[in-house]
Amino acid sequence: MPTAVSILQQIGLAVLFAATVVWVIGLLKLTRHEGFEAAPRQGQRQLLDGVPRQTGPLGPPAESVELSAAEREAFEGLVRQLTSRY
Repeated sequence: MPTAVSILQQIGLAVLFAATVVWVIGLLKLTRHEGFEAAPRQGQRQLLDGVPRQTGPLGPPAESVELSAAEREAFEGLVRQLTSRY
């Protein structure tokens, strides 16, 4: 190392390098141990186990709000403006 680099900078570089090596090794182990799962068949939907269902009798009740005519027109204008960009 050049003499212009302080000992704290050298230690910091060594710690950063060690953390990078540990991260890469952990990432490689994680990707090798986690096998690729088969894709769901066409007719099947893949459900997430950790997310509770939001519909049906166990889910929260549906909410709706009535819009005034001015609000409805403003919303339609916003939708037209956003869809015209694409």
